[in-house]
Amino acid sequence: MSVSLVFVGLDVHKDSIVIASARQGNSAATFVDTLPHDFPKLLKRLKRIADPAALRVCYEAGPTGFELARSLKAKGIDCAVIAPSLIPVQQGCHIKTDRRDAARLASLFRAGELTKVAIPEPHVEAMRDLARARDDFKRDERVARQRLDKFLLRQSRFWSGGTKWTQKHMAWVRAQTFEHLAQTRTLATYLTAIDQATGRVDQLTKDLEELAQNWELGPLVTALQALRGVQLVTAVTLVAEVGNFARFPSAHRLMSYVGLVPREHSSGARRRQGGITKTGNKHLRRIIVEAAWNYRFRPKVSKSIEARRAKVSPQVRAIAEKAERRLTRRFERLQQKGKQSKQAVTAVARELLGFVWAIACEEKLLAT
Repeated sequence: MSVSLVFVGLDVHKDSIVIASARQGNSAATFVDTLPHDFPKLLKRLKRIADPAALRVCYEAGPTGFELARSLKAKGIDCAVIAPSLIPVQQGCHIKTDRRDAARLASLFRAGELTKVAIPEPHVEAMRDLARARDDFKRDERVARQRLDKFLLRQSRFWSGGTKWTQKHMAWVRAQTFEHLAQTRTLATYLTAIDQATGRVDQLTKDLEELAQNWELGPLVTALQALRGVQLVTAVTLVAEVGNFARFPSAHRLMSYVGLVPREHSSGARRRQGGITKTGNKHLRRIIVEAAWNYRFRPKVSKSIEARRAKVSPQVRAIAEKAERRLTRRFERLQQKGKQSKQAVTAVARELLGFVWAIACEEKLLAT
């Protein structure tokens, strides 16, 4: 005997959850209830709608995270997290309420028009949170430096001794004196902000290094560091953001997920392509593009790269060496064709992601 499925849309907020349902067939989605954000009450209400085996629940990915989906799955209720940016939009509809959002989710979920977000394993999400925390404080460090730089610029204090933010440059900054006490204290405040942000970044980097050694996906982190431009932080970010590489049957699917494939608008015999789509995981896209800048230089195996490659299998080493030769030539050819450096490095980043996927496949260290 077939089970009649019931599709449930949840509009989830930190204080409330709005429920709507759409039964299998052509009936319209209907509002069910509004509850406090309390899992036991939600579970009890869902069981009143239908048997847990017949329920198909969904809600949009957002600040409330994946814990609700994990909790529902643990109770035997199928729950999907939906990508908000890929939900079909109704043109001409100018009324938006929580009830309508929940009902629309239920209706579209029943029709198969929604795109699911992969729910990461808890240990993968935990490492991703740590990597993103480091990224946040790295941004704070950059902002603090920019503020100090602009302050010195306003006082006509110009640095001409080479690269900024080196020990030599910071010694010069700390040696600056001003006529007014207010400006002296301003300098001290900016320096303190930089020291604090740098200290947090250094501590989080050490935490990543320590925890990656015993992480379930630590061997994959080590393998990815065989690639030029991919060191510890980059490797951890790649693994933590992708999580389960096995969900991508091809390298191109991974490139599309990161938003590094060209836009396309084709009709009939006309085919038009534009810049990259920039959809998907922006953290992953930024980190792979930063790594790709290293391929603008000719291949040269430094002592640090050689030390990292000594820790991996011959197959992974061969992939990394092939990537180094191919991507460097790719960058050179694109520039010879007149492409700007940013365009060239974006194309290189797309192919670099393919080599990342190849190493994950070779190592057979795909998350489960």
